[in-house]
Amino acid sequence: MKKNLIAIFGLLLIAYTTKAQQKEGKVIYERVSQIQVRFAGMNDEMERNIPKTRTDKLELTFGNNQSLWKQAEQENDDNENFGGGGMQIRMVAAGSDDVLYTNFDAAKKVELRMMFDKKFIVEDSIRPLKWKMTEETKTILNHLCRKATAVKYGKRTMMNMDNGVMERKEVDDTSTIVAWFTTDIPVSAGPADYQGQLPGFILAMDINNGRQTFIAKEILTKADLTIIKEPQGKKKYTPDEFRKETAKMMDEMQKNNMGGNRQVIHMN
Repeated sequence: MKKNLIAIFGLLLIAYTTKAQQKEGKVIYERVSQIQVRFAGMNDEMERNIPKTRTDKLELTFGNNQSLWKQAEQENDDNENFGGGGMQIRMVAAGSDDVLYTNFDAAKKVELRMMFDKKFIVEDSIRPLKWKMTEETKTILNHLCRKATAVKYGKRTMMNMDNGVMERKEVDDTSTIVAWFTTDIPVSAGPADYQGQLPGFILAMDINNGRQTFIAKEILTKADLTIIKEPQGKKKYTPDEFRKETAKMMDEMQKNNMGGNRQVIHMN
């Protein structure tokens, strides 16, 4: 009789644990990005006026084994103006209209990218990184999280502006990533394009020792799942095709640049 009671209690505990796991909802993240801007003609006053970091909010809605990542409503203006020494700089935060849809069953992601008022639909497969699990843990919003690390290899564009002429060069880029994930939310999702990466939900992430960080600020158990839809467009681009198209657009913008002492910096 005692053994039967223990077995029943164990089954009830398993059922309660399973029920308690959250499989849909919305997570609000705070993103902090370091800003490094230098160009010819920048004086000390201007350098002091340029902010060293930028903070914004994004949200990830998830359910039915899908997710949608997009900008959350901002309290402040996305654009910042600063300058000095007779020069005015307008910093424009690119990507505020971008949307990333992920389908975990199909192992694919589809992104809506806006570049200079032109819409691009970029489709790619989920590419899991080689993660190294650790035994280190910490609690985030009452969820026990485990630490995992990975190295991401890719490309990035370096830009240099001299006398109104912008030079771009693509270089190899290696990113060290530290993620904190919880199995309390059994969905392989997380901030930005780090979807389908770990056996749980990523609630915090650090890229390159603070170059960019994400931290979950709020977890909602209810969300409007009808917004989780794949972006649509007349043409779909691969990531390589998208990079080539945007490079052409940057070249065209440079040709049409009328000069002057007003600089526009796009943050990606």
